[in-house]
Amino acid sequence: MSNIRITKQFSFETGHALYGYDGKCRNVHGHSYKLSVTVIGTPISDSNNVKFGMVIDFGDLKRIVKSEIVDVFDHATVFNKNTPHVELAKELSDRGHNVLLVDYQPTSEMMVIDFAEKIKKHLPENINLFSLKLQETDTSFAEWYAADNA
Repeated sequence: MSNIRITKQFSFETGHALYGYDGKCRNVHGHSYKLSVTVIGTPISDSNNVKFGMVIDFGDLKRIVKSEIVDVFDHATVFNKNTPHVELAKELSDRGHNVLLVDYQPTSEMMVIDFAEKIKKHLPENINLFSLKLQETDTSFAEWYAADNA
């Protein structure tokens, strides 16, 4: 049976700031992120299986990505917890804002690495994460490919 790639797209709004950066992105700002998640596997060949003919149910993939990424990052502000931004994060959090502290600089590149690790942990055994594309703006994105990280 052939390997087939399945892709599902997601969108979420997230704020961040890049501590120590020499450009505008050192300031707190936000993006309308678009995340494309591509998995690879063979369609289920057991005609008695309710998912017959599917690599993975789009709903199952949605559940994983929504719980691990979208529900966590949507309308949150992300800061690197290893920088003085923790003080700003505490102030915002104390005022009721949704703040995430991560152990990396919250660039698209580092976020897509984090997302790949989170998604891979929840995929069924016979399904592999093939790639992720995290689009930060209409013209800027970061991509992660399993083949590049084997």
